[in-house]
Amino acid sequence: MPRRARCSKRSPSPGPPTKPYIPAVFKLLATSGDQSIDLQLGRTLVVGRAVTSDIPIYDPTISRRHAEVSLTNNGVKVKDLGSSNGTFLNGARVTEAEAGANDIVTFGKVAFKVQDVTPPAPRPQVVPPPPDLSAKGGGTIVRQLPVSPSGGVPAIVADKAQGASHLKVGGQSQSERREKKLSLLLEISKELSKQQELDRLLDKVVDFTFQIMSVDRVSILLLDQRTQDLIPRVSKSRTGDASAAKHVPQSIARKAVEDRVAILSDNAATDDRFKGKSIMIQSVRSAMCTPLMGTDQKVLGILYVDNQTAIHSFADEDLEFLIAFGGLTAVAIENSNLSERIRREAMVLSNFQRYFAPNVAAQIAQQEAAIELGGTKRPVIVFFSDIRGFTPMSETMNPDEIATLLTEYFTEMVDILFEHGGTLDKFMGDAIMALWGAPIVHEDDADRAMRCAIDQLEALTKMNEKWKERGRPELRIGIGINFGEVFAGNIGSNRRLEYTVIGDAVNVAKRLCDSAGPNEILISEPFYKALKTPPKVENMEPIQVKGKTKRIPVYRVKK
Repeated sequence: MPRRARCSKRSPSPGPPTKPYIPAVFKLLATSGDQSIDLQLGRTLVVGRAVTSDIPIYDPTISRRHAEVSLTNNGVKVKDLGSSNGTFLNGARVTEAEAGANDIVTFGKVAFKVQDVTPPAPRPQVVPPPPDLSAKGGGTIVRQLPVSPSGGVPAIVADKAQGASHLKVGGQSQSERREKKLSLLLEISKELSKQQELDRLLDKVVDFTFQIMSVDRVSILLLDQRTQDLIPRVSKSRTGDASAAKHVPQSIARKAVEDRVAILSDNAATDDRFKGKSIMIQSVRSAMCTPLMGTDQKVLGILYVDNQTAIHSFADEDLEFLIAFGGLTAVAIENSNLSERIRREAMVLSNFQRYFAPNVAAQIAQQEAAIELGGTKRPVIVFFSDIRGFTPMSETMNPDEIATLLTEYFTEMVDILFEHGGTLDKFMGDAIMALWGAPIVHEDDADRAMRCAIDQLEALTKMNEKWKERGRPELRIGIGINFGEVFAGNIGSNRRLEYTVIGDAVNVAKRLCDSAGPNEILISEPFYKALKTPPKVENMEPIQVKGKTKRIPVYRVKK
């Protein structure tokens, strides 16, 4: 009997390996580079100025509860919580939206870039085929013009129009049309020069663009000079569709910035030079883009316009006008930035000249964060002085005499304080509170404070001699100085800020001052150790300070 053939089972041929699923991970990175926000699926975080916020941002344009952010599979969901200064996605104000990779989310005036930090999935290496150099895209760059810092205004009189222009400028002849265009640019320049606030200026530029040209969308992106990122500042659609104004194709924008050329492209969705999903998503058919060139050869940003439906919509004349318009916009932006810097420095100087020597106030005015809320912990010298027995003395004087006496006294004491690089924190009745080590630090801050105290007592002796001749009462003061860690910074509201310090070291300095006798200087042990050239001192009885269980050592400076 023949043997039965055995049927062998064959395994099916394996298909292509399945890529492991890796959930997308995104984070928000401040365009200034000083803060990042890590996100987790299923967790919603509150952005705000309140210290209880999940993501505190101490900026005057941020509300206490400004917005909510949460991670999604495709990006970051942003929800505004009724903030005063708004939440924006790529320059368009939003109530609720989803931001994707490389989008810019702005809370008030603090901008964050969405970064895709998803770990790459392992995949086999594939060698791409060589590019088909014979293939040509359906769209082309019709014209590409270099842009000079002047804005290329002379190009507007070149009369090289080809095709139907989309400028809303009439005229029976080329010369009449040229004259009207130049008049229009002059009027635009006048109007833009009136706008000193940057956001209003950019809104005005966009509105002018819609009035002058038949375009579907207008966007302005400004270049962060530190990171070289293009930050969307304003983006509008003629139809008012915020989602339609979400993106400017990065391929076009980058070419304009890096090559410093104005670009006119027809049917950009199929242009080989601008391959990229951002163009396909936006269905850009015809686009123009000009860099905004500053007077110092620096690119400030770009002005971008496009049409989404019509092919071959722009002419050379349109591009030349956009270059000239962009030149005026760049000048207006520079003037706005200069005006804002002058305004900010004037505000800082008017506020801080009361507390700092003029040269120090000018130095602080140059700092970007000089007028922002918040501060840091830092070691400082805290100095208190007040007049001994002033209250009973003042009861025998009329108000004018008191005011004159205190004005002369404070003027002399503050001048000495500033000479030694100190910061006037505040006046408290007849008392003075001063600082060294904040906001400007010197290696010899302790010695400066010590010399200031000694010089003030010497100056007071001379003042008393003059006052005695005029029949005025003699003033005597007590001084207390301590060294320790405090919170130092701008405290107050968006309307009024004061630079001050808060902490236990302040209380100790005040207690030393209260314990000092007439024309006595009492110093703490930490301050004595911080001195590089300490004066002669004598030990005093340790004193009790409220909130401390142990008495603190005290030294009296010998005269």
